[in-house]
Amino acid sequence: MCWSATADLVAGCGIAAVGVACVARTRRAGDLPLAALPLLLGVHQVVESVVWRSGGGTGPATAAWAVIAFPLLALWVPVGVLCAAPPHARRRLLIPLAAGLGTAAALSYNLATHSVTADIRGHTVGYVLGLSQAELILVGYLLATVGALLLSGDRLLLLMGGLVAVGAAICWVVWELEFVSTWCAFAAVCSVVLYGWVRGRVVSPRAPRVSAGS
Repeated sequence: MCWSATADLVAGCGIAAVGVACVARTRRAGDLPLAALPLLLGVHQVVESVVWRSGGGTGPATAAWAVIAFPLLALWVPVGVLCAAPPHARRRLLIPLAAGLGTAAALSYNLATHSVTADIRGHTVGYVLGLSQAELILVGYLLATVGALLLSGDRLLLLMGGLVAVGAAICWVVWELEFVSTWCAFAAVCSVVLYGWVRGRVVSPRAPRVSAGS
């Protein structure tokens, strides 16, 4: 989330461009889901720019934003980390994967049975979704996303997990104060970290490679 429609659009396009670069440089098939994460985050920001311009409410842009933010990311991140992780880390990554599956299922059910409302509050957008057991879902979401990165066994992904944890805490505080939305800045930093991660990956002779042609 950014502080205006223009900021969301500019940030989204920039983050998506980093995502395209990450995917283009990927040499391991298993790295593709995680390498494409900035592309998803960029699209997410662009969708929110539409939410801003439509004045919030319960329209298609709000629903699309919620689907990406809630069930899709809760599952995408642990699956992406598991696919890219070294063999010695995969067993422990089943924990955030299970949390992601359960959280995504609960959030998907809520999205299917409740409408999401976006509320423009100065330089922030608030999203209202009636959740039962919201605290439990939040714990599952953080375990699936931040937990997967911290358990990845990779130095740069560990750094990214720390950045996401700190960024989420800061963004939550300033959002609660209805001062300004800053998540787009942390999304941009994390996307750059992921680009560095992609560039530093070494393809082993046995690893499946991404090929541009047959």
